[in-house]
Amino acid sequence: MKLKSKDLLGLENLSKEEIQLILDTAVPFKKLFTQSIKKVPTLRGKTVAHLFCEPSTRTRASFELAAKRLSADTLDIPVPLSSVQKGESLLDTGKTLLAMKVDFIVMRHGENGAPELLAKNLKLHVVNAGDGTHEHPTQGLLDLFTLREKKKQIQGLNVVILGDILHSRVARSNLWGLTKLGAKVTLCGPENLVSKEILKTFSKSVRIQHDFKTAVKYADAVNVLRIQKERQRDGLIPSMEEYIKNYGMWSDKKRWLKKDCLILHPGPMNRGVEIDSATADGDSSVILEQVTNGVAIRMAVLYLLAGS
Repeated sequence: MKLKSKDLLGLENLSKEEIQLILDTAVPFKKLFTQSIKKVPTLRGKTVAHLFCEPSTRTRASFELAAKRLSADTLDIPVPLSSVQKGESLLDTGKTLLAMKVDFIVMRHGENGAPELLAKNLKLHVVNAGDGTHEHPTQGLLDLFTLREKKKQIQGLNVVILGDILHSRVARSNLWGLTKLGAKVTLCGPENLVSKEILKTFSKSVRIQHDFKTAVKYADAVNVLRIQKERQRDGLIPSMEEYIKNYGMWSDKKRWLKKDCLILHPGPMNRGVEIDSATADGDSSVILEQVTNGVAIRMAVLYLLAGS
């Protein structure tokens, strides 16, 4: 089986079978780079360009490691110094990279749909590393991979996504992936940060619950989203203190969780805000495992797209 598209733009466009294919493909890649073999010649001769128009540390590093462990050449485009800052259009930049015989563009952009613009107009592979508030597909995939690895299957799991759902591309990719694989999802956060419009798309398998204790009662996993401090200036939450009290995943609230409930976080973490150190570093946390799994997932994505 192969991926149907030459690009990875979001989990909305992937079938259940394609998502499972990526997860299955990541298993041997994780085994390879976490044991003795750090590099395989799978993409030797291919070039992966990283075009990040927004700041990123872990996603960017993870994609670079994934490409290098597949023996691809990598090209970093420093956007603040690039022609994009001088007025060149995004599409012109993409065409320039294509003329240089680049094979992949891994792209993060602040505007929804920017990766799709390149994908439709360029005969190369485009991987969405996060666009606006739309999707962050590889983060969604690595979260699914982590859950499946720990819980053996996604079907039937109760997963809580906690925090700023309204602005989160991570939440949207998780929603598409979890619901397609048969999980039940609860969105929990302040009313201003959880749009009820989302139920029009996911009405059968997703519910909204604003009370933390009720939301997590039967949770098999809680995915804690980063609270974006800039939202406080927008007046969407009364105060950071109130947010922490009601929705912070702190150790004093763990008594309301099942003993085997997993704690996930896409990073970067605001310790002492949406999560405290005792929880982030505790036995229930799989946050560092998510980071490791991210490299395996991104290796699988590059490998499968190359054969699509």
